[in-house]
Amino acid sequence: MFLENTVNHKEQFGWIEVICGSMFSGKTEELIRRLKRAQFAKQKVEIFKPAVDVRYDDDMVVSHDANEIRSTPVPAAANIRLLADDCDVIGIDEAQFFDDEIVTVCNDLANKGIRVVVAGLDMDFKGNPFGPMPALMATAEYVTKVHAICTRTGNLANYSFRKSSSDKLVLLGETEEYEPLSRAAFFKAMLREKVNKMEVNDPEEISSRKDNSKNDKNGSGNPA
Repeated sequence: MFLENTVNHKEQFGWIEVICGSMFSGKTEELIRRLKRAQFAKQKVEIFKPAVDVRYDDDMVVSHDANEIRSTPVPAAANIRLLADDCDVIGIDEAQFFDDEIVTVCNDLANKGIRVVVAGLDMDFKGNPFGPMPALMATAEYVTKVHAICTRTGNLANYSFRKSSSDKLVLLGETEEYEPLSRAAFFKAMLREKVNKMEVNDPEEISSRKDNSKNDKNGSGNPA
């Protein structure tokens, strides 16, 4: 369980909080909630997101519920270090899209006394750990895993199933491209995809191949 910490002015080290989960699980909503609380407390807050994420707005971090907070789009993790001077709290959304240096950047900021709040997908559309997220979760003091609701079973969902046929790792999208699924629903959906991709031969063609194979083994198929 996440317990929101307070700033200890005698201790010069900060910490890292990671909010992870599938799409439509409320990751960005929780990120915005924590950052707005810090702003209300008059702390200096800066929010960053990858420049590639322009689904809702070029500059704002926007949740699926249309809650938003102003952010700075950056092309690489190194830019965050340059722009994070004199901050009390740093927020980072869609961390899975950043390069691996984001792990070093977050730890460097925490070591300087900054509270770092990171949100991102922990798994890609194939169910594999996504980008730098595993390393961020491992080095964070606090990890909160949030869940969506499976669109097929109504159970808790922790997978982001891609409905389109694209194999690109990074494919920005919403409900048209993705749906949250539980483990059982995700397993069945992936199995169904594998079956659909299998080459199905005509039954007569299969029978013909078997007959030819038998003739070759008996020698009848060889020229005299």
